[in-house]
Amino acid sequence: MFPLEIWLTYSLACLLLVITPGPDNILAIARGLSQGKLAACISATASGAGILFHVLAATFGLTLLIQTSAIAFILVKLLGAGYLIYLGIKVIRSRDLINLTPVEAKSLASIFTTGFLSAALNPKPGLFVLAFIPQFVSAGLGSVTVQMLVYGAWFALLTALGFTLMGIFSTKLAGWLTNRPDFVARLNLGAGISFIGSGLAVAALKQR
Repeated sequence: MFPLEIWLTYSLACLLLVITPGPDNILAIARGLSQGKLAACISATASGAGILFHVLAATFGLTLLIQTSAIAFILVKLLGAGYLIYLGIKVIRSRDLINLTPVEAKSLASIFTTGFLSAALNPKPGLFVLAFIPQFVSAGLGSVTVQMLVYGAWFALLTALGFTLMGIFSTKLAGWLTNRPDFVARLNLGAGISFIGSGLAVAALKQR
């Protein structure tokens, strides 16, 4: 059901997507810088769970409904765009997404919720999953549903692992950044702008 050559090609494509800069891996890196390895792992796992949510939605038709229903598409698009823009404004105002000074740490539950909602409320991954995974699925190799779920779960796992490694690696930079508050402030500003830009890109999505 899963030929090795197709699996390897699919895995490589997934890894390229994982390392592409976006709001979710920025979150994992920021958590690693601010609160250490565990926080980075939680944020990364939350992003993987968000991808899995999109996989389940695509497999069982919700994403297709969003693609074909103008009202559903607009509602989901505005919800996702609004949340990303909200995160961006919050980061720019508080400047504490990346914070190396002793402050009250975010709870792990809060970190997970933010990471999950960032991925799950963004319709772009859902539309991408619907367009991407079926290219590797073949009805002649068995159940299409099973193939969609397995390929999707693998994508979610690679996302979680990739973001975890990014977040853990970022902890190595914490000491170097501690004595560079101006640079940290610019990182926070850049992260906030990135979230807002992602939100605006989602808002500009057109139904296909």
